[in-house]
Amino acid sequence: MPLTDVQIRQAKPQHKDYWLTDEKGLRLLVKVNGSRYWRLKYRHLGKQKTLALGVYPTVSLKDAREGVAEAKRILAKGGDPAQRRQEEMQQARLSVENSFAAIAKEWWEHQKGTWKEEHANRVWSRIRDDVLSSLGGKPIAEIQPQAIIAVIRKVESRGALDVAARELQDIRRICRYAVQTGRLTQNPAFDLTGILKGRQPSHRASLPREELPGFLRALDRYDDQGRLLTKLAIQLLVLTFVRSGELRGARWEEFDLDQKVWRVPAARMKMKTDHLVPLSTQAVGIIEQIRQISWQYELVFPSERNRHEPMSDNTMRRAIFKLGYDGNTSGKSKAVPHGFRATASSILNEEGFNPDAIERQLSHMERNGVRAAYIHHARYLEERAKMMQWWADYLESLKVRNGI
Repeated sequence: MPLTDVQIRQAKPQHKDYWLTDEKGLRLLVKVNGSRYWRLKYRHLGKQKTLALGVYPTVSLKDAREGVAEAKRILAKGGDPAQRRQEEMQQARLSVENSFAAIAKEWWEHQKGTWKEEHANRVWSRIRDDVLSSLGGKPIAEIQPQAIIAVIRKVESRGALDVAARELQDIRRICRYAVQTGRLTQNPAFDLTGILKGRQPSHRASLPREELPGFLRALDRYDDQGRLLTKLAIQLLVLTFVRSGELRGARWEEFDLDQKVWRVPAARMKMKTDHLVPLSTQAVGIIEQIRQISWQYELVFPSERNRHEPMSDNTMRRAIFKLGYDGNTSGKSKAVPHGFRATASSILNEEGFNPDAIERQLSHMERNGVRAAYIHHARYLEERAKMMQWWADYLESLKVRNGI
């Protein structure tokens, strides 16, 4: 007689294991500890075999009978249900082992020994936060270029174009590792470089990295009829890489030298939100020198003609040109005050600093109003403070190496 749900529920454990028999070879093994296991007896190629169909009540009587029907269909086609089950389990295991998340972690573990710990953690955070949520659970062999593009577009939508570029590079390298280790035959990210959005091109001249030591040497020697304030303004501009207008309009009330921070109020910012500038030890030293010159004025960099007006942008621009960086001097590029932002950004990105922290230090804000509303002016502040001190130390090292 076929089993019923009532019989199964009422079956009590005994002093030894026993079986309850259903139809078509299906049986329920009742263990001494009360556990109940579905089993199917069948013959394949003349051999008696057993197929496990699950545990009751997770697998109900109805589910078990459906499993029997599926096994019979496999047998009718000459297959072995137990072997098919093993193959499916193996495939499922391989799907987990060959998921994008598993291979990404394996690649990162393989690579991280070649990186500084801080950079390695930054790379994994970037992958974890933006990539794995979309691609992590998928077998890497099933990931198509369009799925990767969707991840990149999502990052670009929040204005983090540098981060998007780095994440595409991460995905490409993870997929290349999968090809190298036999989990992929073709890299789906290989031809996707052209899909990245580019920033609006800037025409402000910036110094290439190799010319920075020469510029610093020339700036330290700059002496134009005692206009020390102009020299110090440019030095602070290089150290902080704020917009030149933000520097020229600085007021003494904005600086907290004890806390080593400069708070630029929203009213003076391009993106109309407060901007905190962590100050390196060297920047504080420059500001202390400036204080001896202009402490009696509200403005840190007052104009010589009108102490209630800020220094003109042309004042710094002319000084830089007098140093020989007007684009007409042999062997030297053209430089302008605003260009030091690009120089600093390029070098910091090359050195592996967090692109989001760099973008925040540059006060590049997402233009999406909803997202921008949740961005705090102090975001990444601790990380940015370390980055700004590194930048100042790097500039100082260039002076030492070049005999300044």
